[in-house]
Formats: sequence, structure tokens, C-alpha cells
Amino acid sequence: MPIRNGLPFLEKCIDSIVEQSISNWELIAVDDRSTDDTVALLERYAARDPRISWYPNPGIGIITALREAFDRSRGDYITRMDADDLMTPHKLDKLRERLINRGPGHLAVGLVRYFSVDGVGPGYRRYADWLNHLTMSEQNFEDIYRECVIPSPCWMVHRSDLIRSGGFDADIYPEDYDLAFRFRSVGLKVVKVPEVIHMWRDHPHRASRNDPHYRDNRFLELKLMWFLRSDYNSEQTLVIWGAGHKGKLIARSLQDSNIPFVWITNNENKIGQDIYGVPLASTADHNFDRLSQVIIAVANPKEQEIIGTLLKSHPKATPFYFC
Repeated sequence: MPIRNGLPFLEKCIDSIVEQSISNWELIAVDDRSTDDTVALLERYAARDPRISWYPNPGIGIITALREAFDRSRGDYITRMDADDLMTPHKLDKLRERLINRGPGHLAVGLVRYFSVDGVGPGYRRYADWLNHLTMSEQNFEDIYRECVIPSPCWMVHRSDLIRSGGFDADIYPEDYDLAFRFRSVGLKVVKVPEVIHMWRDHPHRASRNDPHYRDNRFLELKLMWFLRSDYNSEQTLVIWGAGHKGKLIARSLQDSNIPFVWITNNENKIGQDIYGVPLASTADHNFDRLSQVIIAVANPKEQEIIGTLLKSHPKATPFYFC
């Protein structure tokens, strides 16, 4: 559990771990240069419960804190916790049970719920609902290019599989999204816990709201990196659908990597324009009946549905939703 200035939520977080229905766990907390009373609170818990230990971060930031905690861990089953969230009483037991039943090669994932004293915004509710829908079908990785498909504090994996995935070795943010891609790259299969076992606390100071490592442009860079590493097929036509802000960023990145592509749009004001030396063609004029990979950079959900319906009738075109 990485922590930076964990008060006022840290005590309730640790209490939710102490109150787990199983007792054979260890909590390894790593403090990332807190300036509040986080360390004093950790010292009190560690003094009265030998299962709890804490260490200073040898570096700076969440990734080095996670790396330090994992290096000091001894368990066969590994999960991550965030210092402002809460576990339901059976969380660890239910995640571990799935891994025991299925064996290595599996990633246990449970349902999540946001909560906040100020009320949860519609965007966070939609994200949690979307994540839970994926988890219930155990098809999380099918939609991995939209957003992070594995809730960062609500998974558990065999130690050997985390090592095989690269653990927390990569210095890439957002670290939870990168880890989801690495879980996918080594072929882990999702196994669900079909109930809410983790409570995500939303508040104005959480890292996902304030840390520049979690800005949207970094998500796009990560998606492109993994697409080119894992899914890109140079023998098929690569298509960008959409010429908005994200479409332009994708096009520029592909050009920087000397990767050819076709650029299409259904925006009549942009059809025929030349952007970065690439002419924009009409979607109506593009031949989707040839083998192609289509990066969809259109953010509007209704337009995405229309695009998805169209591409279903053209099985030689493989869609990758980057929005």
C-alpha cells in the first residue's frame, strides 16, 4: 500500500484490513514522504499488530513505493490497496478463493463502488458501472484500449504471475493501466468475484484528480505503445477514424514512428483537408471489406455505437476504441 499524506482516511482503511474474515495476511505500507501524521499512525498500528509493517519510500512516487512493498512481501497471493479506500470484510478471502480454485494463470477481480461525502459524480459512476459490467462477463481485456479495465485496488494474482508480468518494474504511468496491459500480454485470464468487495473513496485530493502522471495525454501514449507492441499488424491497413484532438495526437505519433495509416472522418467540414500531409477521406468512401485495423478516436458514445454497428457488418475490420 503506497501512502502519501494518508490522513484523514488511513485509519479507517487499515481497520477494514484488520477486520478481514481471514487472518493470514500481511500489510506492507510504504510512506512516500508524508508531511502529516501518517508515519505516526503507521507506527501505532505496526506496534500492536505484527502483520503490519511500514517502510519509507526509497524513491519518489507510487511506482517506487509499490516496488519496495512487493520486494519486502512474502505472500503467495498479491494484491494492492489504496490508503483512502475500504475493503469489505470478505474481500481478501473471496479473491484468494478464486485463485486457489483456478490456479496460476488467473487474475481474480471483484466489483467496485465509489462513495463520497459530497456525492459521486456521474462520470465516476459510469466508470464503475462499466468496469463491473466487464468483470461480470470476465471479458475485461476485450475493451482495454478504452480505459483501464482492471480496478487497481481490487485484484489479486499469484506471486509467480505478477513476477511473470513484470511486477512493478516498469517506470510507466499510469502504473495501474500499464500493469493491466502486462497482465493481458502474458495471457492471464480474469476470474470474477460477482459482488462489490472494494469501496473506492472519491475526494478532492486523490491522486487520480491531481497527479500530472494521470493526465489524459499519458493514457493515449500508453495505449499507442501497447497497441504497437501487442496488436499492430503491419500486413493490414491501419485506419484512424476521427480527426479531433485525439485523432490528431494519434496521427502525429504514428508519423513519428514512420507507421503508414489511412485517415477517415465523417465530419463534412474536414473531409478533403490535408492534415500533417495526410488527406482526410470520407468514412463513406472507405473500403472496410479489406483486412484492416481501425483505431476509433471518436469520443461521442452515440457515434461509437454507430461505428460499432457498421464494423460488425465488415468482419475484416478490427476495431480498437481509443476513447
